[in-house]
Amino acid sequence: MLLLSLLFLSLAAGVSSSRNRPYTPPNVRRLTDLFGRLTINQGFNTYYGGQNIKQFNNGSFATLSLDKTSGAGLASKNKYYYGFFSAAIKLPSGLSPGVVVAFYLSNAETYPNNHDEIDIEILGHDKRNDWNLQTNVYANGSVNTGREEKFNFWFDPTQDYHNYTIIWNSHHIVFLVDSVPVREFQYSSAYPSVYPSKPMSVYATIWDGSEWATHGGKYPVNYSYAPFVVSIGDAELTGCIPNPTSCTKKAAGTGNPSSLDPVDGSEFVSLSKEQSLAMDWARRKLMFYSYCADKSRYKVQPPECK
Repeated sequence: MLLLSLLFLSLAAGVSSSRNRPYTPPNVRRLTDLFGRLTINQGFNTYYGGQNIKQFNNGSFATLSLDKTSGAGLASKNKYYYGFFSAAIKLPSGLSPGVVVAFYLSNAETYPNNHDEIDIEILGHDKRNDWNLQTNVYANGSVNTGREEKFNFWFDPTQDYHNYTIIWNSHHIVFLVDSVPVREFQYSSAYPSVYPSKPMSVYATIWDGSEWATHGGKYPVNYSYAPFVVSIGDAELTGCIPNPTSCTKKAAGTGNPSSLDPVDGSEFVSLSKEQSLAMDWARRKLMFYSYCADKSRYKVQPPECK
């Protein structure tokens, strides 16, 4: 009886750890093929935790690790006003509650009381190899009115590299995973204050989010499983780099190899039919939280949700 119970628990654990990956995603155009890739040194400086950052593959990739002493982070050498930002990321395997891996844009250091932010945050789970994707948008310092949406993955993000992408222009913000759009946040002149509007840096980090990340902080980081190591590379940082007199559209490093530009290219003004269908698939199958449906948090629904 004990053996049968153990077998049942083992099978249940297996089902639990794979429950987020039963789907085959729609076919979409690989937008990451349109732009040039940078080495870590071309695109980034060390943000913090330099001792926990190691470059490899001729500098095109780096590992960032979290241990008891520190997390680690990279910050882009340039600030960008609109653009296409992407990185290939492979997450730590094993139990990872409380661990947060983030690829995001922010200007909090320049505008501490009035900052903008566009987040891809990947949150560790209390089940082995299960991670959740959280997207978020802040504008003009409204950190108490974040616009989170959360998704399961359709793959195991610890087994291989997957591309995580943010498109930000004057028309919309789009979050993509392996070129599949999972969320679109549109600009509206009716409520412009909710839309990020100032140049931002690009960051890649791993850090301890024990206070909130896993079930509202119920499961903190267990450092007996440390170090937690994330690999990141194939960075694409293409956009408008502001200077004192103008704003020139270009990629950091060797320049933009494509005539298509996410700032004003027609392909990036709106989602294609293929992309819209793919996003509908992702939201129906994988999204499990949206701030628009959180009536306990928002007594009055935010204007862009209506």
